[in-house]
Amino acid sequence: MRLLLSNDDGCHAPGLTALRGALAKICDDMVTVAPDRNRSGASNSLTLERPLRVNQVAEGLYSVDGTPTDCVHLATTGLFEQDADMVISGINHGANLGDDVLYSGTVAAATEGRSLGLPAVAISLVGENPRHFDTAARVAVAVVKLLIDHPLPNDTILNVNVPDLSYEEVGGFAATRLGNRHRAERLVEDSDPRGRPIFWIGRAGGEADAGPGTDFHAIAQGQVSITPIQIDLTQHAAVGALGDWVRRL
Repeated sequence: MRLLLSNDDGCHAPGLTALRGALAKICDDMVTVAPDRNRSGASNSLTLERPLRVNQVAEGLYSVDGTPTDCVHLATTGLFEQDADMVISGINHGANLGDDVLYSGTVAAATEGRSLGLPAVAISLVGENPRHFDTAARVAVAVVKLLIDHPLPNDTILNVNVPDLSYEEVGGFAATRLGNRHRAERLVEDSDPRGRPIFWIGRAGGEADAGPGTDFHAIAQGQVSITPIQIDLTQHAAVGALGDWVRRL
């Protein structure tokens, strides 16, 4: 089993370091390809209008001056002679709950692995300044071991969120669905030193759909949330009704 690791916080991020150290104890065939700097919020973007540079940072660790999706795409389309068997992305510095998955570079690295036919896991440690990366690393090891022994369907991506607690304090594992957030907070307007207007994206909205069964609820209960997600965004139940609407065109 050859593991491909990536993230969106950059190749020197503490979460990636913790993930590499933990998985190295169960797998001696592992390679890490990650952005050369923080690329949080990059989603599934690919770099298409300039070449990408790859540098070896350490043994088994490579940096790319691109997005998380670039990293996994390169690593699975010819960067190495041997193909990977599974993609693990993380450990993200902060949550990827509910609507976060639409913007997350961590989740995007996992979905790129799945779009190329590989089992994929995205793992995140919840909190603005999370500390217990060792807990998330232990969770990652447990999930990877279970995936190896009991594979899931090929179209499944696991979005794993871990509460920022010691492993002993974690209240178990929960299979969840994505919740939803309220709309984002208002943008922050400022000016640069020359007086020209600049804008910051506002903070993510608070929890809206966060009841039992959601990833938000599991985290609030101190549990590890594991949500199966998929690449197919089709609203299948609406296709029939849309056909009636289209016939009016």
